[in-house]
Amino acid sequence: MPSVLAAVAVVSTVLPAVLAQVPLASQHFTYTALPYQADPNTGERGSQYGYNICNSTTEGPTSLCQTAIINSIDDFCLWGPPEPNSLIGNVEGESVAWCTKPGYGTRVIPKGAITGLQFIKTPDYVQVTGLIQQDLINIAADDSGGELDPHGADQRGNPLGGLLFSNAWGGGFTQAVEWHNFMGGGTFCLKACDPAGANAAKYCEHIFDRIGCKYNAPASYADGEFTSCDGASQDFPGIYTVGGVVSTYTQPPESLGAISTMPYEPVIPATSNCQTFQSSALFTGAPDATVTRSSSSSRSTGTSTRSSTRAASTTRSVSASSTGAPNGASHAVVSLGSLAGAALVAFFAL
Repeated sequence: MPSVLAAVAVVSTVLPAVLAQVPLASQHFTYTALPYQADPNTGERGSQYGYNICNSTTEGPTSLCQTAIINSIDDFCLWGPPEPNSLIGNVEGESVAWCTKPGYGTRVIPKGAITGLQFIKTPDYVQVTGLIQQDLINIAADDSGGELDPHGADQRGNPLGGLLFSNAWGGGFTQAVEWHNFMGGGTFCLKACDPAGANAAKYCEHIFDRIGCKYNAPASYADGEFTSCDGASQDFPGIYTVGGVVSTYTQPPESLGAISTMPYEPVIPATSNCQTFQSSALFTGAPDATVTRSSSSSRSTGTSTRSSTRAASTTRSVSASSTGAPNGASHAVVSLGSLAGAALVAFFAL
């Protein structure tokens, strides 16, 4: 009996640590019962910079909300730096949600920032792509950009604890466990893969961070056009066909320098049932821009040398009021097998 009690004591100590180390992309959360911070860890990159419980008390130009949305052409968020003139690759872990409309407790993308936009819904994902005056959401005008996704080298996500939800699949807000967002070069693309789909991780691949929107989310990227369409799903990023032969692209390391050539051109998926909008009708709740630009951002959807070095650590953790926020705790789901394994390890280690 003492051994059993000792085992229980050890497991009660070990399991919280095990849970805290579960990769962000292996956790599941409910939109109405979010924890204050989805990432409870402190590691090489420090603590989560912002928070996930967001409401009217957190909304505004200084919001550190790290819960994003993608629902439709006029209702989505992008990840951007918390401070002006930042290189996105340096602040991936600290990026915050910038949304097209108020109501989510986030920062709101200013009027005129988005100059071209396409929302597309396919059988496997929803996606927004377009052109943006990126300095209006704190990205340096000349930054060629970087990728954000729920993975990262330490599996804590970029941003740390960053969550994405959508109501595009029916049944209210559903967590998009797999997603990727490329920002920079005056372009953006955010893809949220349907968690009920068999290939969510493949459509929302996260290993091709150096080849940008053009290859990860092929679309038209037309300035001055604002459309919402149904569409076919793209080829998996990195998978291409030349002369009837299917191949897989291998991205070279940054140490080899800029990627100057690619072995293929991505295929832009077919679209249908497209509707065209005026930007003035889409972003009625957007605030006026507060940044004076000396020149426009250069735009590129193709390959580029990343102009920034990823920060080795993130040490700042900022609190904010959660008054009026939904009550509840994290609904992180960990397999019973994992928990049982941890319990057995602890028991037999006695």
